Amino acid sequence: MNKIICLVDGEHYLPVTKSAVLTINDSNHNEVQAIVFIGGTEKLKTENHEEYSKLMGFPVYFGDDYGEIPYDLIEEVIDKYGPDCVMDLSDEPVLDYSKRFKIASCVLSRGLIYEGPDFRFEPPTQAEIPEKPSIKIIGTGKRIGKTAVSTYTSRLIEKNKYNPCVVAMGRGGPEKPELVRGDLMEITPEFLMEQSEKGVHAASDHWEDALMSRVLTIGCRRCGGGLSGEVFMTNMKEGAKIANEQDKDLIIFEGSGAAIPPIKTDKNILLIGANQNLLNIVNFFGPFRIGLSDLVILTMCEEPMVNKEKVQEIIEFISSLKPEINVIPTVFRPKPLKNIEGKNVLFATTAPEAVKDKLVKYLEKEYKCNIVGTTSHLSNRPLLREDIKKYMADADCMLTELKAAAVDVATKEAIESGLEVVYSDNIPIVIDDDSPDIDSTILELVDSAIEDFNK
Repeated sequence: MNKIICLVDGEHYLPVTKSAVLTINDSNHNEVQAIVFIGGTEKLKTENHEEYSKLMGFPVYFGDDYGEIPYDLIEEVIDKYGPDCVMDLSDEPVLDYSKRFKIASCVLSRGLIYEGPDFRFEPPTQAEIPEKPSIKIIGTGKRIGKTAVSTYTSRLIEKNKYNPCVVAMGRGGPEKPELVRGDLMEITPEFLMEQSEKGVHAASDHWEDALMSRVLTIGCRRCGGGLSGEVFMTNMKEGAKIANEQDKDLIIFEGSGAAIPPIKTDKNILLIGANQNLLNIVNFFGPFRIGLSDLVILTMCEEPMVNKEKVQEIIEFISSLKPEINVIPTVFRPKPLKNIEGKNVLFATTAPEAVKDKLVKYLEKEYKCNIVGTTSHLSNRPLLREDIKKYMADADCMLTELKAAAVDVATKEAIESGLEVVYSDNIPIVIDDDSPDIDSTILELVDSAIEDFNK
């Protein structure tokens, strides 16, 4: 039996609304438990709540103001009745698209279905597979630094004796989950070239995790990404089972783009790119992802990608939804895995063109190298090849992130030209002295995840 709560408005004539509710209730395996009146007065002939409930034949709950959507009341009624689905029988002008997505975020965060005449939103799958403490790292989009934060978190956890492994899903992942012993093997440019020549996407997220963090990593694939983070296809559940079998104490599940790992974890870290469209953060399923999270790390928090006012606006919005959550604004800076001091370097990155000069100055100052050329086109093979040809003659070292075409183009052409290849990590650096310390905050979250698991 599907238990249902209906949302109705006063823009429909009451007998029409009642007929619709009865149609739902008379359907096979449906039981309407209660109705929430969410606003509208045009066809509302009685403001007497008891009379309205009596005429409808079901318990009806009213907010205090017919002009405001009673989001809190919807949550209260859901919590009281524990339905399987919230059926929306309202319409414009009471609800517009933004208001519907806000209701959807509320409903999905409770693991319920939100449905209307031509839409149906279901919460992303969250399978209870892990047999040890676990955390998820999810995001609001692509190229905002999930893998960089995942590798940083893995190294931090490993350094503090928590013995983690990583399960990553990517759009270029393997057909069967692939175990990479980043904790035992040396991953060289030549080795990655061999993998690429075998048809492997050797710059996939799990290879980057293994190389940068030096921990055991399990690579998975996924295809498609829904509005709330569900994927069409993934083998990550199988990857989670493999993680259970490893001699590791904690599992980190890494999302892909805005897609959410279909695994229930003890704690969640959310990455938001401050350079993203603000509309996509404060509307649609941005609030849903914030609601899932126990820590938010803002990335790309620097001009010209974003000004201080927008960063503050995002922080205040997150705090309005979850006052208790830590929000840490950061920027990324490159960290070569080998010494590049005194070398003439061609630097390949996926960072936006707008911050390229900042990264060059940082590398030259911190690592005492000479950047002879840069390219921001790691994800565009034709433009990447053009840039490499332009600067190759002046370089003796290729410094590249392990992303996109880093192996099959950047590494390949560098090795063939006799250049040394050095891979570059990206380190999150906190930009606000008043923000919580990122290391201690992550470790506190890990301790909390372990505590939750043991309960």
